[in-house]
Amino acid sequence: MRVEHEYVRAGALVYLAAWDVRRARLFGRCEARGGIAPFDRLVADVMSHAPYASAQRVFWVVDNCSSHRGQKAAKRLATRWPNLILVHLPVHASWLNQIEIYFSILQRKVLTPNDFDSLFALEDRILAFQDRYQQHAKPFEWKFTRDDLSKLLVKLTLARAA
Repeated sequence: MRVEHEYVRAGALVYLAAWDVRRARLFGRCEARGGIAPFDRLVADVMSHAPYASAQRVFWVVDNCSSHRGQKAAKRLATRWPNLILVHLPVHASWLNQIEIYFSILQRKVLTPNDFDSLFALEDRILAFQDRYQQHAKPFEWKFTRDDLSKLLVKLTLARAA
């Protein structure tokens, strides 16, 4: 992509997505802005469908973004969806969240280079990729075990102490 002095920034778009790790089901939406209301709309998209609506428990693994951080967010979401259990990852541990794998695929295959004429074109491309990806999606082969995590934590603790 060439950027010249006539370059005009078209704005930004927030893409929110959720990944069902067992069913390889992808939910996503584009929003003009981030925040609590857009995140809650994504949650509603998921939780209004079977099997999530009637499941005994639905675990949401999330990072520490302000729209879903802390006990206040957990209570807000549980009030509307009593079967929803929010699981917060440690800070700087987004690599444990499998939706981040999808985001990296999206980044490589769709968003680079970032040369979209408009936000509409960007949204169209993101959602078209999401639909296409969903047709062939399979659960990621998650090979990181509890033992691997324990070893990593010991290694990090030793590195900090040194």
